[in-house]
Parts: sequence; structure tokens; C-alpha cells
Amino acid sequence: MTETKPVIAVAGASGYIGQNLLEKLQGRATFIGLSRNGDKREDTEDITWRSCDLFSLKDAEKGLEGADIAVYLVHSMMPSAKLTQGHFADMDVILADNFAQATKKQGVKKIIYLGGIVPQGTEKLSAHLKSRLEVERILRAYGTPVTALRAGLIVGPKGSSFPILAKLVKRLPVMILPKWTLTKTQPIALPDVLNSLDKTVTEEKAVNDSYDLGGPEVLTYHQMMEQTAEVMEKKRWMYNVPFFSLYLSRLWLRLITQTPKETVYPLLASLKHPLTAKQQAEGISHGTISFKEAAAYSLREEEEKGKLLKKPEIGPLKRDVRSVQRIPLPEGYHADEVARYYVQWLERFLNPWVRTTVDENLNCQIGWIGNKKPMLELSYAPERSTEDRALYYITGGFFSDSEHNERGRMEFRKIPESNEAIIAIHDYLPSLPWFIYKYTQANAHLFIMACFRQHMKKLDKGQVEEKLVL
Repeated sequence: MTETKPVIAVAGASGYIGQNLLEKLQGRATFIGLSRNGDKREDTEDITWRSCDLFSLKDAEKGLEGADIAVYLVHSMMPSAKLTQGHFADMDVILADNFAQATKKQGVKKIIYLGGIVPQGTEKLSAHLKSRLEVERILRAYGTPVTALRAGLIVGPKGSSFPILAKLVKRLPVMILPKWTLTKTQPIALPDVLNSLDKTVTEEKAVNDSYDLGGPEVLTYHQMMEQTAEVMEKKRWMYNVPFFSLYLSRLWLRLITQTPKETVYPLLASLKHPLTAKQQAEGISHGTISFKEAAAYSLREEEEKGKLLKKPEIGPLKRDVRSVQRIPLPEGYHADEVARYYVQWLERFLNPWVRTTVDENLNCQIGWIGNKKPMLELSYAPERSTEDRALYYITGGFFSDSEHNERGRMEFRKIPESNEAIIAIHDYLPSLPWFIYKYTQANAHLFIMACFRQHMKKLDKGQVEEKLVL
């Protein structure tokens, strides 16, 4: 009797970890590779590629259809549109929430999530580590069992942290090292991470829990730089200075490594935390490859065949806009109520120049005095909305490029198990010339969102004597 292979959906399959995981598990499972440009990839005997934009709940549901197990390797540190407004952590909320809801709807048996080690004392976490923990919580919010693997610095030929460290060592014969280079971490080699993923994906153990991953050594970043220099056979002079100097370190890393600020800033802010493995499981947590061995392997792979791995895809950047803003959610209220309240507040806030109308089907028009054509038309989608998520499609208006708009939408979404909500605009195509839009309408939207956020804070604290009258 032929054993049926599990169907494993991998979100982030075209990325650094995803490509290596598919290669490691080849022949032992049937894969669904989820990528924003999956339709441009060729299917194989083991892998079926599906185009999937995880900012869309509908895409996530289609992408996970037929999957037994889902692996989540997604992080939104890089822009996903020509203009991206908002913090990466808020983007990650939407991606994780869509993924978690879709796994529940499609009956996925378990989720495997690769996140980051969380040090003790979570109240003062960096934004990057706090986001990794929030994503883990959201993935668990809908009842699908989640196994979270938390890793610190992953040593491999691609990725983010180790290549930055290697570039510093390669390009700087003399280094003045700030305080963060004395922070202890427990680096783990890419092959060890893949082994841990393999065991949690293919075996029944370690379901619905969190485990730290770490290699056999605890090192400072200074020590890792020294060992990397030894592997490169380069003489380097390193001098410690007794201050953190976050701002100067940002400039220094960006200048020397040519790494985008979207990657450097969050990672650097996390380096104040010691990232050592604590929550461990036998056969899963413990890497066996030393840092020096992993560094040598990574540098050799980068030189010999690094170019064979396709670069991670972030999708084509057209004239589209994504704006994601987080607001407080007053106790007892749902996201759909806040959506309707926002329309009322907007008219009062911009009175007397702006007028809003809402029909019996909750479709909305935002216009101005003396002009019959509205600025924006928003069509409510009842079949895609719940009390925790109100979805409106952008279907017209003076400010919308209606001829080319296909997926433009605005949503109000409650963050699971929190008193916060997300207001997001996705795939919006403005009608104004790009330069004019970027410095007028785009900034006006951010200003209005900031004012609404402050209003909701006051409403939540009882500083505004007003109820959400709907």
C-alpha cells in the first residue's frame, strides 16, 4: 500500500529559508508554493506554485486549499507597493491574521512558524521582536495548532543578519565597535534550522508549543566578527567603545553594507537583547554546527552557488499604494462599527468642505461641497465582512484611477485578542500624477489617520463625551 504524502503549503516558498526547505524535503511531501508571483514559476512533480498575496484574505483562502500542513516564513520588512505607508509590525498583523483565518477555513491540521527568540521581560522588547511574538499570538488565535520555532541569528549564505556581519568584516580593516557588539546571542546554522523545521513539519511531536533554536555556542557579535575574519583569513583590528550609539550604528551599517534601512533599523534595535535559547525540546532545539563551521560554509556557498538561488520576490512595484495604520479600539466595539463611525467623524472633522453619504447597503461616498462627483466611492462587501472586519472596495471617485483599479480596497480589522484595530488601504491606484499624489493626497491621508487615532484614544479613555452612534 502506497503511503500518502502530506500536502504542505509554504508561505514564503520563494524566499531564502523557503527555497532551502523545499529542497530538503523534496520527495517526502507534496508542496504548495505560495508566492506573489507563483504563476511565473514552473510546477514540478513535487511542487505546485500558486500566486498568493497574503494581504488578501481571499488569496490566502485559495492558496491554502487542499493543504494538510502550513509553514509560515513571511516577514514584511521590505515595501510591498510603490508607496508603503505604515509600520512593518502592522503589515505583519494583516498577513498573519489572513493566514490564520485561511488555515482555519481550509481545515489545515497545524501551522509551523519560524519566528525570533523572545528574551525575558517582554514589555521592553524591540519593535522587531515584539512583532515576531505578536505574529505568533495571532497565528494561534483561530484554533489551529501552531508550533513556533524561535531562532536568533541564522547563519547562512543569504538572509539578513549574517550577510551584514560578513560585509562589515570583509570591507573594514579597522572597526570601532559600539556596545551592542558585546550582546550575547546563540547563532544557529541554516542546516540546523532546516533540520528543526523538518522534524516539526513531518513528525507529530512538538505540536502547539514554542521552542527556541540555538547552536552549540553562545557568542557576542564581537566574537562572531573575529571568527568570521579568521574564516576569511583577514587581519582585522577591532576596538570596543562603551556606548550603544544606535543612530550612528544605523548610518554606519547602511553605508558599509549597502543594506536597506527597512532591514537594518529593526534588526539593529533588537541587538540590545541577549538572544539565547531557553525553551528547548530534545531533537528540535539543539544545533550541532559551530559558528565557525557555519560561517565557512555560508561564505563558500555564497561564492560558489549563491547566485543559483533565486532572489526573494516582493512582486512588481506599480503605481499602487498600501497604507496600514493601527488605532485603539474602544472597549465593547467591533471593527465594523468603527468603520461606519469613521465616515461620520470624517465629515465632522473636515466640515464644511467634505460631505459623506452612506446608503442602506452601507456603500459610502466621500465628496466635497459644490461638486457632484465624489472624491472616493467605497462599496461595502457584506459577503467578505464580519463584525471584526469590514471590507470596502474602492470602486470610483475623482481620486481613484477607476480604469486600471482591480483590487483597490479599504478595510477595518480588529487585531485578535487585543484592544486595537487596523485601518488599511490595499492596491489603491490614484488618479493624480504620481509626484503630486505623493506629496499631497498621500500626506493628507496620513494626517487624517493620525487625527483619527488621537480621537479614538480620547474616546477610549473617556476624554470625549461621545458614543459610536450608528
